[in-house]
Amino acid sequence: MTRMIEPLIVGRVVGDVVDIFTPSVKMSVTYNSNKQVCNGYELMPAVIAAKPRVDVGGDDMRDAYTLIMTDPDAPGPSDPYLREHLHWIVTNIPGTTDVSFGKEIVSYEVPRPVIGIHRFVFILFKQRGRQAVRAPDSRDHFNTRRFAEENGLGLPVAAVYFNAQRETAARRR
Repeated sequence: MTRMIEPLIVGRVVGDVVDIFTPSVKMSVTYNSNKQVCNGYELMPAVIAAKPRVDVGGDDMRDAYTLIMTDPDAPGPSDPYLREHLHWIVTNIPGTTDVSFGKEIVSYEVPRPVIGIHRFVFILFKQRGRQAVRAPDSRDHFNTRRFAEENGLGLPVAAVYFNAQRETAARRR
């Protein structure tokens, strides 16, 4: 799984959002039941309007995971002074299942990039057990590293990101 980290480094997810880690759990993110998220691919705003299905691998249903979705480019990639903007947190997801089996502590917020091309990042952490993960006070200025540290989550076990930008009238045709 070491080759899975390379696009995260090139896309500056490692650095801007998380520290270097070794992917050890499979995670699949799918919008509209047929648009799978692949690192660096662009998805149109109409595709990402509904909450995605996120399947979590792992070896055991007794393992618990936390999923975070964040935008490190808010409000715009050239001046991301709101970095990171939090879009979603689901905790206590049993291994080998999907996020519908977890507890949503921050509801899904539809990505609506206004300026430039934004990265939207899904980060998966393995919890030390079923534990209380506290929701942050704000969606703006969220910090994935600090959140993981405060909640004893350690380094990520999986991550994937996609790009999206505002859909202009010309692009909709």
